[in-house]
Amino acid sequence: MVGAAARAAGAGGDDRNSSAHGSGKGRGVTADEPDVPSREDSAEDDPIALKVEQLILGAERTYTPFQAARAAGVPMELASRFWRAMGFADIGQARALTEADVLALRRLAGLVEAGLLNEATAIQVARSTGQTTARLAEWQIDSFLAGLTVSPEPGMSRMEVTYPLVELLLPELEEFLVYVWRRQLAAATGRVVQAQDDEEMVDRRLCVAFADLVGFTRLTRRLEEDELGELVEAFETTAADLVVANGGRLIKTLGDEVLYVADDAGTAAEIGLRMIETLSNDQTMPELRVGLAFGTVTTRMGDVFGNTVNLASRLTSIAPKDTVLVDGSVRDELTGAGDAPESEKDSEQDGPGGDTYRFALQPLYQRPVRGLGIVEPWLLTRRP
Repeated sequence: MVGAAARAAGAGGDDRNSSAHGSGKGRGVTADEPDVPSREDSAEDDPIALKVEQLILGAERTYTPFQAARAAGVPMELASRFWRAMGFADIGQARALTEADVLALRRLAGLVEAGLLNEATAIQVARSTGQTTARLAEWQIDSFLAGLTVSPEPGMSRMEVTYPLVELLLPELEEFLVYVWRRQLAAATGRVVQAQDDEEMVDRRLCVAFADLVGFTRLTRRLEEDELGELVEAFETTAADLVVANGGRLIKTLGDEVLYVADDAGTAAEIGLRMIETLSNDQTMPELRVGLAFGTVTTRMGDVFGNTVNLASRLTSIAPKDTVLVDGSVRDELTGAGDAPESEKDSEQDGPGGDTYRFALQPLYQRPVRGLGIVEPWLLTRRP
């Protein structure tokens, strides 16, 4: 319900109007603007959804996309690109935007005009923010769905349940979102500042890891939807907690699979083994397999790309149940750091400085990996 109202409030304009105004900064409706019907008069609008939307947005629908773009001083074509990048559907010229939409446009365009961002980067900012917050909003509504649809007392309407709940949650969730974002921004900025050079800010050497539930497709046919949802949520929660608690960074979750990175191979290896050890003690969980690769990684919009990522994915797909497979580069990193012995003979001795090795490595048969040539995987275990 709320999601539908929010999507209606977004806008990608009609590009036919882009040549009609340029970048003038006028406000309000003028005689040369197209005569468009008010969105409020549309029969498809639910008055309950509109009331909740107004509560969330803090303002009534006032502008058409044409009017909002002109009020912001942004060409219609650029405004449409911004809106679409943020994930808002095209609404033609319905009156569905607020003063906040105008301000957001003005700010984004202002960053470009001031030279702080180029247009392509501004579009990326809009897209990454839109995609992330859209998923967050959908998750929050799914989580609170029971509270939005189940009346605590017989005879209460959905509005009587929804409106006060949203009214109470909204400011708290907003403050919490800003807090978490600032903490994450501080951490990410710190990593950039510590980079050795400009190239390292984009192309970095990281340990990349995939963790994948075994037999998930079969489970989807056997489990009820609620059971499957609980299993996925438990897996993602457990995996995410283990990643961040042990010094890694969670990149994304894909239901039955998680992708994470770490600055060093030892951290990534520890996380992978802990995942298997933790989930193997949960009888409701399927077996897990993990693949690790170390090398140069390209980072874009919070995601990672490149051959290192592809290799980690391939290693995961060939790993036996409840095992961690690593590539030769991870093996070199672990032995070089004194986390694993160079050879089986060394494994019988203590590590450098008398410390015990953390991990053991067993070479497996070399095999061709599609698109990556011949790979020699190593089986990673915890040293007894």
